[in-house]
Amino acid sequence: MSVSTSRIVGVGIAVSALALSLAACGSDEPAAGSSSGAKKVALLLPESKTTRYEALDRPLFTDALKTACADCELIYSNADQDAAKQQQQAEAALTQGANVLVLDPVDGKAAAAVVASAKSQNVPVIAYDRFIEGADYYVSFENEAVGKLQAQTLVDTLKSGGKTSGNIAMINGAPTDPNAADFKKGAHSVLDASGYKVAAEFDTPDWSPDKAQAWMEGQLSAIKNGLVGVYAANDGTAGGAIAALKGGGVTPLPPVTGQDSELAAIQRIIAGDQAMTIYKAVKPQAEAAAKGAVALANGNKPESTTDKQGVPSTILDPVAVTKANINDTVVKDGIYKVSDICTASFAAACATAGLK
Repeated sequence: MSVSTSRIVGVGIAVSALALSLAACGSDEPAAGSSSGAKKVALLLPESKTTRYEALDRPLFTDALKTACADCELIYSNADQDAAKQQQQAEAALTQGANVLVLDPVDGKAAAAVVASAKSQNVPVIAYDRFIEGADYYVSFENEAVGKLQAQTLVDTLKSGGKTSGNIAMINGAPTDPNAADFKKGAHSVLDASGYKVAAEFDTPDWSPDKAQAWMEGQLSAIKNGLVGVYAANDGTAGGAIAALKGGGVTPLPPVTGQDSELAAIQRIIAGDQAMTIYKAVKPQAEAAAKGAVALANGNKPESTTDKQGVPSTILDPVAVTKANINDTVVKDGIYKVSDICTASFAAACATAGLK
């Protein structure tokens, strides 16, 4: 269940090396804003139902781009979970003269058309968070490890609570998201050998919390009595599942997993409604993508730690967040202040958890 310390250190070294090799427009390498002209970088994010994109990825990428190249211009769009809209946004960015696209695709397969269009205009593409075949660079997390970590934490939580058998409801991510398939594969590799039964399973269209809630409500009559845990692929679907469980009178609530360390999820963990979430350190991810974008825009190769299907890649490790390590993860890294988490509604739970 633990994340390899040596791997985290290695990633840190790689990100630091990336910073040294690509930072500053006044370096020996050609840089955006040099005599060759300021560069335009397009950041194309997939949706806003998952709060991390607007709350974390967008501002962190914006700041990282300014640090890597002060006079680079950012072209930003959010596709609102519409693949056709995202393709139009990409074409608009190319028309505006984007020198590189940083693309987090709504639909990984459909995004191949964006890559083909960009490459026809000699514009490189960075696959951000979700893999795109044929991209020039990929920045993400070890996605199967995310699913394994979620499932193993769920199993450990159940066993520590004396539950050695029973039903698990499995709420996966969007079928159009290539990462969701990896999360699902990783989770199944643990759950299928755990002794617990996956009694019902759902791939959530658009990662919609409302659709996750509706599905969970529809399952309760069949699996409520034997339900011991819920695997939810992210915090949005976890929130939907928890709302359904509460509405259906399920007490006590079974452990529910999550991902993305949304503020609402951290508060649910403090309150005891959600068992865990996955912390993916968005800041180094955004920094690697921004520095890679500056490199590619100037005709250079970005630093990478590995490759995926022939695409140079920087892959980061996920961390499981439970009530026990909130201080040592999202608070320590400055994602949230204790005052953000411990509002009036959660003050008593925060005190009990030692979060102050």
